[in-house]
Amino acid sequence: MKPFDYDRAKDATSASAAAAKGATIIAGGTNLLDLMKLEVMAPDRLIDITRLPLKEITRTSDGGVRIGALVSNSDLAADPTIRTNYAVLSRALLAGASGQLRNKATTGGNLCQRTRCYYFYDTDMPCNKRAPGSGCHALEGFNRIHAILGTSEACIATHPSDMAVALRALDAKIEIEGSGGSRTIGMEGFYRLPGDRPELDNTLQSGDVITAVMLPAPVTDARHVYRKVRDRASYAFALVSVAAVAQMDGDKIKEIALAFGGLAHMPWRDGAVEDLLRGERLTPAVLDAAADKLLADAKSFGGNDFKIPLARRTLKAVLREACTTGERT
Repeated sequence: MKPFDYDRAKDATSASAAAAKGATIIAGGTNLLDLMKLEVMAPDRLIDITRLPLKEITRTSDGGVRIGALVSNSDLAADPTIRTNYAVLSRALLAGASGQLRNKATTGGNLCQRTRCYYFYDTDMPCNKRAPGSGCHALEGFNRIHAILGTSEACIATHPSDMAVALRALDAKIEIEGSGGSRTIGMEGFYRLPGDRPELDNTLQSGDVITAVMLPAPVTDARHVYRKVRDRASYAFALVSVAAVAQMDGDKIKEIALAFGGLAHMPWRDGAVEDLLRGERLTPAVLDAAADKLLADAKSFGGNDFKIPLARRTLKAVLREACTTGERT
């Protein structure tokens, strides 16, 4: 690990000012420290925000919830309001990492974690995300865990977060303190596809600090499901994951939100799939049509060919659970 300077921020404004000057934000450090040890990232200065007052989960005036950026994954998963009204989020968090890591990992940090692509972590290999312009060895290399949706010739890496997939299904918004003041953006505007700039995971600007995540008022009588398919039962990243929040009207789907992990550079959500399902009974034909719509533009790269049928089966299983026997929350 290369030498670096370390400071503690007094407030979000000073953290933003330090970040604008090139400092790297650190909170739980569960991802950043690994990247520094491997010299994938080598910041000259760290600014520690762990003493900022961002560790509360509070109700908002519109019936929603504000989650401070420093709330740990463990505390968020165990919070009674989250477990009762936003169960898909609690389940996604418990499906991610180990208990020890959840105790340290923060809400804001989880949103910003980097891909687990093997080539990104290996500094001897070309990687456009780590070293722009060097190439993407995963395209013709070992790409079993890689993306099948939203890929580009520059990058086929996936985003690793379980939490972010659930937040995408819940229409969460992210509160940011930046050099221009505070602003709030939706999950759909926070992440980005790789295009020709895969080194950019999200739309954060220089000096931006995530201060909170905002959840809207919960959906009445919603059924929450989170299913994660992985190589082993614990401490493994998703090959395919699906977060579903469904509201039924008898045996018809009244409203549904679906988000997917393990398939793209960002938590994936396809409004066309949801539009197709609304007002429908869950027949085999409807299940096939939803899977066809989701995977119409899917592209695999050899090692990850299995993800296309796996995503199809996982989506169907989640829809059956959420829209027929899913637990009400």
